[in-house]
Amino acid sequence: MTLGFVGLGVMGGRMAKRLLDGGHRVIGYNRTREKARWLADAGMRVADSPREVAIQADVVFTMVTDTPALDAVCRGPDGILAGLRRGTVHVEMSTVSPEAVRAIAAEVASRGADLLDAPVSGSPVTLEAGQLSFMIGGDPATLERVRPYLAAIGPTLTHVGAVGLAKAMKIAINQGLAVQMVAFSEAVLLERGDRQRAPHRGARDGARALRLRGRVRRARHNERPGTESQDLMADAAQAPAEPRDDLVPQGALIIAA
Repeated sequence: MTLGFVGLGVMGGRMAKRLLDGGHRVIGYNRTREKARWLADAGMRVADSPREVAIQADVVFTMVTDTPALDAVCRGPDGILAGLRRGTVHVEMSTVSPEAVRAIAAEVASRGADLLDAPVSGSPVTLEAGQLSFMIGGDPATLERVRPYLAAIGPTLTHVGAVGLAKAMKIAINQGLAVQMVAFSEAVLLERGDRQRAPHRGARDGARALRLRGRVRRARHNERPGTESQDLMADAAQAPAEPRDDLVPQGALIIAA
């Protein structure tokens, strides 16, 4: 059994390393090849394209930045879809739009393969501690086929329904975190008695507060924070423009300029 991994950044690289540590054969691709060197030193075979990963692997994992990045690694002559074999399982773990993952799932199915929608909850620290959680959308039988590999990355696997619903749940959670950030920033300003500025500058000052808290954490623990304010905003941007009955209800998210 060969496992493929496309997207070897802060989270994806650590996931691939856990699979290697579990004794699995892994072939991986990263846009910046040099960043995969440490994984090659750990035994991973480095591919020249996402297509090569899909040709070689029985299960293909993707963990990329956003929806355009997912399109880039999946489509085109060197994309995953060009090399996907019948019976392969594509496990898509990025935080991307539900519509995007549904569209890719349809193309995967047309090639006789299966897709699981499997975003994660946790940080690099959580991942390295072996405590990462997955929200999973897709066919339950397909989940059982890949459960041992997901469990090697993180122990908590929660099936939430059809493809796309796990992405919607992840986005809803991240929107909740962003709203809490805004509320916290307004509370700080109100406590200072600056009531006039609070409604207008809350989100911006909240972003600053999150960055400041990250700097303090780094100073105390000598580590990079797992999430910055801009990451939360980017994830929130993946939400659908209009709420739909088949998605997690979308709350109002106000971001001050």
